Amino acid sequence: MDTSFQSLIPLLLPAGLTDYFALTTHRVDAAKEEIHLYLEEKNEAPVVAKGELLSKGFFEEASFQDFPIRGHRVFIHVKRRRWVNKASGKVVFRDWDLVAKGTRITKDFAAFLKEISG
Repeated sequence: MDTSFQSLIPLLLPAGLTDYFALTTHRVDAAKEEIHLYLEEKNEAPVVAKGELLSKGFFEEASFQDFPIRGHRVFIHVKRRRWVNKASGKVVFRDWDLVAKGTRITKDFAAFLKEISG
């Protein structure tokens, strides 16, 4: 990815997301006025996990809607990583709380919509 735009990415994504996820690609669908951002969790095992962890791929991709950008709906597609504890064989993963309950939009966007709807 072109590094000249790297500093803009945290401004476009929910706060803290780039601490654990990397933008892998994006797609603009001009006809539908949509922007799709694709992220993968970085291969940095959770610190709270005990024992040696081996990266074992990803969970199924999750998608949610975020704030619009310049009149385009924004969809964020996230691939969460999973690790296996070498000693116990148990699957280890971070517990993410990015999406507002009962919706497919980020908590920040849901709070914004709730505020403007009065």
